[in-house]
Amino acid sequence: MTIQEIQEEVINEFKIFDNEMEKYNYLIKLGKNLPPIDSKYKTEDNLIKGCQVKTWFYSSFKEGKVFYEIDSSTVMIRGFIALLIRVLSGQKPEDIKNADMYFIDKIGLRENFSPLRANSLWKLVNKMKSDVTSYETKMTKK
Repeated sequence: MTIQEIQEEVINEFKIFDNEMEKYNYLIKLGKNLPPIDSKYKTEDNLIKGCQVKTWFYSSFKEGKVFYEIDSSTVMIRGFIALLIRVLSGQKPEDIKNADMYFIDKIGLRENFSPLRANSLWKLVNKMKSDVTSYETKMTKK
């Protein structure tokens, strides 16, 4: 599936919720179900700098696609991470870099998160997008 198709799928899932509390509960459920990052990647070097909560980031490149392992110390951020991984992991670097992450606004996350939490989320989105540059270089060298 394309990034856009997955985003549309996520937007449709969130349409069933009548209020913000239901959305938060769903994010918490997603966060609890997110597999933890492999402990070998849970290092100081893999922490995303500037986030208010500890968030570990690792990506790999296989067969022309980028795969993410990301974890956080809070379940709400883990829920958002689960959505981001679903949308971006397994996609081509160029598609990730150019992705318009419109689903975030469409499901109401930006407007309903505290400024600190929203800052952490955007740092994560930017990290995922900027991280693919090294993989794009690998692809052009082939």
